[in-house]
Amino acid sequence: MINVENITKSFGAQSLFEGVSFKLNHRERLGVVGRNGHGKTTLFRMIIGKDHPDSGTITIPKNYRIGYVRQHLDFTEDTVLKEGMKGLPEQEKDHHWKVEKILGGLGFSNADMHRCPGEFSGGFQVRLNLAKVLVSEPDLLLLDEPTNYLDITSIRWVKQFLINWPHELMLITHDRSFMDKVVTHTMTIYRRKVRKITGNTGKLYEQIAQEEEIYEKTRMNDERKQKEIEQFITRFRAKARLANMVQSRVKTLEKMEKRDKLEAVKNLDFSFRSKPLPGKHVMSARNISFSYDSDTPLIRDFSISVGPRERICVVGKNGKGKTTLLKILADAIQPREGETVCNPAVEKGFYEQTNVRTLVDTRTVEEEFLYSNPEVDRQHARSICGAMMFYGDAALKKISVLSGGEKSRVMLGKLLVTPVNLLLLDEPTNHLDMESCDALLAAIDNFDGVVIMVTHNEMFLHALAERLIVFQNNGISVFDGTYQNFLEKGGWEDESSKHMKPSESAQKNTAEEEGLSKLTKKEMRRRRSEIISERGKVLKPVEQRITRAEDDIERYEKEMVLLNEAMQTASQAQDGTKIVEISQSIHVCQAAIDKLFDDLETFTNTLEGQHAIFEKKLQQLEDFRTE
Repeated sequence: MINVENITKSFGAQSLFEGVSFKLNHRERLGVVGRNGHGKTTLFRMIIGKDHPDSGTITIPKNYRIGYVRQHLDFTEDTVLKEGMKGLPEQEKDHHWKVEKILGGLGFSNADMHRCPGEFSGGFQVRLNLAKVLVSEPDLLLLDEPTNYLDITSIRWVKQFLINWPHELMLITHDRSFMDKVVTHTMTIYRRKVRKITGNTGKLYEQIAQEEEIYEKTRMNDERKQKEIEQFITRFRAKARLANMVQSRVKTLEKMEKRDKLEAVKNLDFSFRSKPLPGKHVMSARNISFSYDSDTPLIRDFSISVGPRERICVVGKNGKGKTTLLKILADAIQPREGETVCNPAVEKGFYEQTNVRTLVDTRTVEEEFLYSNPEVDRQHARSICGAMMFYGDAALKKISVLSGGEKSRVMLGKLLVTPVNLLLLDEPTNHLDMESCDALLAAIDNFDGVVIMVTHNEMFLHALAERLIVFQNNGISVFDGTYQNFLEKGGWEDESSKHMKPSESAQKNTAEEEGLSKLTKKEMRRRRSEIISERGKVLKPVEQRITRAEDDIERYEKEMVLLNEAMQTASQAQDGTKIVEISQSIHVCQAAIDKLFDDLETFTNTLEGQHAIFEKKLQQLEDFRTE
């Protein structure tokens, strides 16, 4: 248990905390929310002793172990596994399977565990530091934006791991869905105070809104009463017979508490400017392949057709090619094979994680918006500054002094300068706080154009995605449906085994074999029947999708024959209008056929993969039956 009592903290003229108190009780998982720069990370630093409050106390029990992820990368062992084992408690120094389980959940393959830590990217090195903290099983785990360096499968694994965390946890994250699934309590740093409740962020923000509404109504009623009393005193002060009543009201007025009007809370408030886009075809990628070297293609033979106002999310593990694909679609890099074809009226807006490097350190925020487009005047630039929460003199801050979150807001603001009809966004929520993520989600939802977005944020995926581009099983495919549909129809590979407890994960195969060997012949027959029944339930929907795709292909191909005949007739008649009309119909029809063939290939691969899994289960039963 940790007890924070009456702490105050300021940096220069900026006050973060004023008389803040709260307790972290046994086995509580506490989510900490609040604006960027309002003190969340400072609070964590004070708990671990790297910073100190100006006044007040933070009481921590004796021998209470606190685990936090160090940003300093200092590895001494020659393999990832050995480095990870350094985090194990003294009594578990040889429990390598615990480290393997956590490293696997964080995205390290079996081969990775025997590589040198220095060979990995900075993101994976931070993951290794996270693994060392998780295996140490501290009494309190402090996690500050743990999802920033994780891909979606690792995020889902960490989420399940933290739900089962047996000790205390304090968590800072901009990913609301992640936090709401993990925490038992939520605390906000708000107006230099803290407010802690049992429940998730939705309940917290609802309670704050209700309390502030009551406060404001009470304040207005008090002001009205004060004015009425002041008017009575002024009017009857000179009346001797009313002297007692006047004095009574004077005393009442002195006792009345003066309530200050609540300072307006500043939120991101913006919308993307959309440009009209005629026609039903926006963009298509045809047989795209790309590799950074000749041996290992990152993207192979990928095709997709994009229609008006689609919401397409690109998902998968880090390093598989998501950002590369987005760059190809944005024409930032060229594919080795294939091509992208856009409607001539397409105007693209591209937000990419490393684009912050294009910001000029010597410019102000306002100047960055001014130089983004020659049609932007200072008034327009100032309005964008305000929309991105750079109010007043903050618009004159140099880029060089901005935080990562502020630079991300500048990059988003630059997308508002020019009207677009195709937004390509690469992890736009990184470095934004939770409230800014909510504003971005609303802006994307209201945008009239097409959005293609790389994201690991499951709240965005559930709210926006209508189609998915999925990097998985060393390949890339298009999934037609929502993210929930995707999870229900197979979802992420090997996820079930990653969610097992360490002992289960390490001994899975042995346990299964022992369990099978103990079954009687009758139980074997029952198990076989269950597997066959489950196989039917899993494979039947996929087989139905394959049949529908084949039927649709046949229908479109018949339509294509008729269109080609009509084109021949129109050409002979030299009917230009008709030729243009039929050409457009042929293009739409061909795009539909191409997409259906892609879907058919995806469904067929899924069917073969699932069929192989059930065949393996049946073969295992047969092997034990014949032994």
